[in-house]
Amino acid sequence: MKKDFSDLTAIGWREWVSFPDWKIDYIKVKVDTGARTSSLHVGELEYFEQNTEQWVSFYVYPWQESSMDKVRISAPVTSFKYVKSSSGCQERRPVILATLELAGQKVKTEMTLSNRSTMGFRMLLGRISMRKNFFVIPGKSYLGGKPSLEIRKKNRGKI
Repeated sequence: MKKDFSDLTAIGWREWVSFPDWKIDYIKVKVDTGARTSSLHVGELEYFEQNTEQWVSFYVYPWQESSMDKVRISAPVTSFKYVKSSSGCQERRPVILATLELAGQKVKTEMTLSNRSTMGFRMLLGRISMRKNFFVIPGKSYLGGKPSLEIRKKNRGKI
């Protein structure tokens, strides 16, 4: 049976996403079809209770290798997942729901929160986040568009 991709948007192996609800315009992501769930780099993770629900508060660092322009976010924890890292270690991570925008499409997605400071990308976009809207062309990058040169330099710490 042949899959019809006509309703899906092509994306590359790396893209730029935004989180409109969080007022974050740009985060460079690695599209990872090997990862089931998306993962976002965060810092200063703190748990608290609100209306008998468990919540988490954290900083999002939009730029690679920089804490500049960090944004404080709070969100309800929907669950916890045990994730095996690329180094083989298993880690228990909180899971939240967030709305991201990629290639002009808003997608409500589940993602784990973790420290990705040693990784090249602030976020991995897993296949659950992509399955209804996108298909990946592995040899391409930024098919969803990319920000201005000034923003890209800022992401690389050149400004």
